[in-house]
Amino acid sequence: MSQQPPTPTTETLTRIQILIAMGVTAVVLLIVARLWLLFDPAEMLPIKWAGGRSLLIGMALGLGITAASAIAYQVWAAYRQSADFYLAMVLTPLNWIDLIWLGLLPGMSEELLFRGVMLPAIGLTWFGILISSACFGVMHFSGTQHIPYVIWATFIGGVLGYSAVATGSLLVPIAAHVTTNVVSACLWKLGRSR
Repeated sequence: MSQQPPTPTTETLTRIQILIAMGVTAVVLLIVARLWLLFDPAEMLPIKWAGGRSLLIGMALGLGITAASAIAYQVWAAYRQSADFYLAMVLTPLNWIDLIWLGLLPGMSEELLFRGVMLPAIGLTWFGILISSACFGVMHFSGTQHIPYVIWATFIGGVLGYSAVATGSLLVPIAAHVTTNVVSACLWKLGRSR
């Protein structure tokens, strides 16, 4: 018998509220990225197609992140509790088709800001990866009880940042982020439906 995740103690959001929040957040992140580029001469990390190779690398990385997250979920109780709270709040009201938006909106807007603009502005170095991934983790902060989720997001931000620096393409972390969001959300909803 599988253990049911805790029900969020905050007011439950509706499907429309979550979709609007995702859309507004994506627009705000895109505006911040655009404003950053106006005031900083650093060039944005390019989106290199590379004959589809970048897309495949990103999707494989996304599946790897999803597998690592599943392992962390099983062995790290605090992360499991934090992730269940967040996922229950966000995913429960969403329909299956909405998961496409859950993958695309955050995956593209967050990667554009954190890996596309912030990382090159700070420097395509370990320091730049560290700072941009810490900012990415902090963006996922929703209260002190969810620090494990912030720690995990920071670690994943580092992996995504490294993938951007190593490949020189923003498409790799975008594809990884979208893949991770969609696959993880589908697996979580499948688990709940059982």
